[in-house]
Amino acid sequence: MKSKGRYGQFVRWIFSIVDLLIVNLTFLASMYYWQRSTTPVDSNGLYSRPVWLVLNVAMVVGLYFYSNVHERRVFYAEKVVGQAVKLVLTHAGIFVTLTSFLGPSDAPWQPVLWFYVVFFIVLSTWWVISRQFVKLYRNRGFNFKRVIVIGGGTVGVRLINEMLADQGYGYHIVGFFDDNPKARSASAAYQGTLNDVEQFVKTHQVDEMFCAVPDIEDNQNVSRMIRIADNNAVDFYYVPQFGRTVTRQFELQSVGDVPILAVHPYPLKNPINRFVKRTFDLLVSTIVLILSPLVIIPIAIGIKLSSPGPIFFVQKRTGYRGQAFDCYKFRTMRLNDDSDTKQAVKGDPRVTRFGNFLRRTSIDELPQFYNVWRGEMSIVGPRPHMVAQTELYSELIDKYMLRHTIKPGITGWAQVRGYRGQTEELWQMEKRVEYDVWYAENWTFFMDLKIIFRTVWNALKGEDNAY
Repeated sequence: MKSKGRYGQFVRWIFSIVDLLIVNLTFLASMYYWQRSTTPVDSNGLYSRPVWLVLNVAMVVGLYFYSNVHERRVFYAEKVVGQAVKLVLTHAGIFVTLTSFLGPSDAPWQPVLWFYVVFFIVLSTWWVISRQFVKLYRNRGFNFKRVIVIGGGTVGVRLINEMLADQGYGYHIVGFFDDNPKARSASAAYQGTLNDVEQFVKTHQVDEMFCAVPDIEDNQNVSRMIRIADNNAVDFYYVPQFGRTVTRQFELQSVGDVPILAVHPYPLKNPINRFVKRTFDLLVSTIVLILSPLVIIPIAIGIKLSSPGPIFFVQKRTGYRGQAFDCYKFRTMRLNDDSDTKQAVKGDPRVTRFGNFLRRTSIDELPQFYNVWRGEMSIVGPRPHMVAQTELYSELIDKYMLRHTIKPGITGWAQVRGYRGQTEELWQMEKRVEYDVWYAENWTFFMDLKIIFRTVWNALKGEDNAY
């Protein structure tokens, strides 16, 4: 039987020790830098033993709540950074409160603020890198979980596909069980019916059991699987069947002893999150618009020389809550009657040579920062579609209009995942809508930064679908 890796079970502890080293070394380096560059701080008590004790106690408390990033198998980079923010804020609250009682009242706040800025940068960078290290470690066959999946319906198959989608998750499916003989084709790990689960668990090393069979009143299969897991020290997870039709995130709550699942509201329904996103949009769009004449003048000359017509192309597109707005772009096509109904295709004769350059580099989208500044768009969000497209696809694609529950963006999650440009087949638009809705349900500020970075990187290296 293949080894799981000698030190796999100690990953969280090893990385938590590194976290403690980081907070101490960062504090030491920050205080040293501040002492050398400004005024000495040692005399104010920031190097005293009680302060170092509080520093580490606050870190231990923070790690207790937030170091699950080191053991959770599916955790995206932007959420890792979000956890780092929470830990740093928790640490700061504990550290500042306790040191205000232990230290002198005239202790300077500037070096402490400097420390937390550096600490956040170093910690979040380390956490993101450590996640990649763990994924690489798991890709090489270590630190994995031996799991069995019970139930080969829609939800069970989706779960298997997600587990196999990335070896870095560290899931090894050693068994798959379902009473329906047709389920054999769902996974090569098929081991038999539900009656075979108990014997398999007893004779094989199994770490986790994922049960995706329906939990209905006349069906005792779920309780039987829980009993098997309990009797064999296997971690049990029940996969709710509403996953066949519902993709929203839910929060587990309870009414007395009765567990209930509450629909997790969209993050951007929170006024604080909306304020953060809008503030960022205003700041960036204002800077871009102030500097825009440096770009607009040479582009305007190029457009005018390429073909007669206006510099800007204005088109009605569907925005927030389905409201139409005037979307601005640099004109890249010759004047034509199909611009409001027909998508650009590869080798489109309507596109000028200069317009082709603007499209390939995504420079044609720059005027949309004016839409962002006006509040009609955001820098990141679902790409706004032509009104004619909205009328068509809202009839063909389920949940299509959910992408309009947030403001449209200059770039989006679907675009950086490769779904931009022409949609020749319906499944391409369905996939784009799927990514747009996922973004709306899982938004974080750091996800926006990640999308912006990937957009710039894709523009620099060039994209096949940019035409």
